[in-house]
Amino acid sequence: MKIFIINENDSGQRIDKFISKALPDLPKSMMYRLFRQKDVKLNGKRCDFSAKLNCGDEVKVYVKDDVSAPKKADMSFLKAPSDLNIVYEDSSVIIVNKPQGLDSHPGGSFSDNLIDRIKHYLYDKGEYSPENEASFAPALTSRLDRNTCGLVTAAKKADALRELNYAIKNGLVTKIYRCITVSAPPEDAVLTAYHKKEESRNIVRISDTPLEDYKLIKTGCHTVSSHNGLYLAEITLYTGRTHQIRAHLAHIGAPVLGDGKYGNIAVNKRYGEYRQTLCAYSLKFSFPEGSPLRYLNDIVIKARTPDFEKKYFGQLG
Repeated sequence: MKIFIINENDSGQRIDKFISKALPDLPKSMMYRLFRQKDVKLNGKRCDFSAKLNCGDEVKVYVKDDVSAPKKADMSFLKAPSDLNIVYEDSSVIIVNKPQGLDSHPGGSFSDNLIDRIKHYLYDKGEYSPENEASFAPALTSRLDRNTCGLVTAAKKADALRELNYAIKNGLVTKIYRCITVSAPPEDAVLTAYHKKEESRNIVRISDTPLEDYKLIKTGCHTVSSHNGLYLAEITLYTGRTHQIRAHLAHIGAPVLGDGKYGNIAVNKRYGEYRQTLCAYSLKFSFPEGSPLRYLNDIVIKARTPDFEKKYFGQLG
């Protein structure tokens, strides 16, 4: 038998979702059979698999120890440094400035990544303890490509994660990027097109007309400055699809300087830029009435001026 006491981060979710996370080796078919056999108890009583958990609840799962072991605390994040450029932080949310060259999540041959840095930082502060969490870990609610710098938001608590994911899904977060393009982008325009990702090649296609499996994208453009044939642009994401900014700007003939996938290789070589000059520059939240994160609506969060902007355009602010 396994016994769990529900803490703040476990509350608010369905009991079957919790058990799947707390006992990852337990097959789902067996878990649902346990519910049917009344071998899952919530506060000592039979419950349905869709029952919602509250802080302080006791969950008992009558299953043999050799069938499913509780999730072991994953401490691998301690291999990453705890160095962060923190732009904003409170008890629920942390927003950091990710440098170029750092992955957002673990993967590949790189052991260092942003979410592990955040976990390490919170662990050192005493705000995150994997040993005391059955189903939750701090998580990014946005991500950037390895060679894109700028603002990334992470939730420190489960309720904040739900609120942030809701806001992103419902278009309540305004994201503005800054980039350098090698040709003039449209001035103060909202561009629409259609987008399809080729998973096998990790590349996207853009079409001006709707095609099968293509999804609508909207990208706002505003030129901040121009100098020596380069253009500093602010890009507003109205949709957030893979490589949207880079692919859409390349499609209209204004590729991002340094972009090796969609850009102008000859121009990149001439300037010696081999990483996309693209930065997630500002965030503005619009949480609805009643949201516990509504206080964030009063804040416009900005990254520091990216190095590539200072290099070609000075300190414009």
